[in-house]
Amino acid sequence: SITYKALSATDKLAYDVFKKNQEDAIKGFSKELMALTVVRPLNHFSGLHTFYPTFASGKGAAPFKTVEDYENNLKRHKEFVVMLDRSIERFRQGMSTGVVETKMTIRNVIEQLDTQLNQGLEKSTFMGPVQNFPDGMSDADKSRLTAEYKKAVSEEIFPAYKRLRDFLKEDYLWVARDGVGLSYMKGGKKLYRYMIESTTTLPLTPEEIHETGLKEVARIRGDMEKVKKEVGFKGTLAEFFNHLRTDPKFKPKSREWLTQGYYDLGKQVDKKIDRLFKRLPKSKLEIRPYEPFREKFEAGGSYQSGSPDGKRPGVFYFNAYDLPSRTTPGMTTLYLHEGAPGHHFQISLAQENEALPAFMRFGGNTAYVEGWALYGEKLGFEMDMFGDPYQRQGHYDDEMLRAMRLVVDTGIHSKGWTREKSIQYMLDNSAMGKTDATAEVERYIAIPSQAVAYKIGALTIQRLRDKSEKALGEKFDIREFHDQVLNTGALPLAVLEKKIDDWIAVQK
Repeated sequence: SITYKALSATDKLAYDVFKKNQEDAIKGFSKELMALTVVRPLNHFSGLHTFYPTFASGKGAAPFKTVEDYENNLKRHKEFVVMLDRSIERFRQGMSTGVVETKMTIRNVIEQLDTQLNQGLEKSTFMGPVQNFPDGMSDADKSRLTAEYKKAVSEEIFPAYKRLRDFLKEDYLWVARDGVGLSYMKGGKKLYRYMIESTTTLPLTPEEIHETGLKEVARIRGDMEKVKKEVGFKGTLAEFFNHLRTDPKFKPKSREWLTQGYYDLGKQVDKKIDRLFKRLPKSKLEIRPYEPFREKFEAGGSYQSGSPDGKRPGVFYFNAYDLPSRTTPGMTTLYLHEGAPGHHFQISLAQENEALPAFMRFGGNTAYVEGWALYGEKLGFEMDMFGDPYQRQGHYDDEMLRAMRLVVDTGIHSKGWTREKSIQYMLDNSAMGKTDATAEVERYIAIPSQAVAYKIGALTIQRLRDKSEKALGEKFDIREFHDQVLNTGALPLAVLEKKIDDWIAVQK
């Protein structure tokens, strides 16, 4: 047998990561916790009832190039109907054990199902594939498939949607819980504690996270007040937020102007990045606007990874749709987060490291991946990227959102906060509009704990840096520290801390 002590440094890390991941999975699949999750098979944020229509629409991931592709989709439709009916069975099990969803969630799901049903057959998302046949398909196949799709949607999918919708409205809604947080659900407190530890990859409690969030919100408000004073704005923070949202000078002038702005940011980072990193990705980073066919439905920006061999570049996508609705103060922070040194550096350096096992090169966890991207935003200060006070304010806006998530997620699920109180808290402490704040809060209700991982990850990486600087003094090298954080993939934060502690000991 091989002892842990005999393993190489990389293999020890691989063992630690694998062990942590499997222990977490085993705990999540325990009979006790599974009894709290499988009986709530879908909600307004996630579930086959909303995922599958897009997948099977002809615009999703399912292929529609051959007759066989179209026939395979019909087979999946039958399985989809089975899953919808099985969801009813799962919900009934929860009714019998007292483990039920929130009324708010169920009302939202009913609305989603009604939207699908009210489309009617011809406008149904499921009919998309037979309204856009590929070139070369025979008229006979087109006619046959169109008839079969109409029958599947009208006689199988729509009735299954209606069965689920009627069950939720007539039977389940009456027993669904009023309180939106998990603390109102039987077994919910224990489930939330597990979810917190699983998501953050650290042994933290909801109470600790809540207090951390309150402190961060107060600190960031102070930073925002300084910016307001620096630019000479007379008024409250709320009025300052509104000024930034509505003043025409904070709107992009054109698609070309926005594109050039991101190109310029990329050049600024490229000139200064080597002062912070000793190892750069092989994969280049391209900057592109979203394509017209999808820009309406995308976020403000995102990252698409390049190839592990570095031949295909990574891509930072930004959104140039509906320019009057967009503002410019967040541009620098968005590029640092999605591009360099955020997701592009972290993902590229991991997958390009062939010395790592595949699950470390290509795996990940939200706390590390998003934590690094948030930490990367802050590195903009060290690259002199925030000389413009309005870009600094844009940074604080984004940082505030992540800090508020610590407060609101834990407030909802461990302190009994209502949906309305949570929305108001976000409105009181940020530049968000009510629509966005409502969407955020309803996301936290649907997927507890996920949103806290971002800020916890960033705070942990910063804490490890502070620890390293204090322990090593003049021996501390920021480029070496960043290499230690990035060169072994997306580690659980507890494993990352152990790695940094070992590195500090060697450096001493």
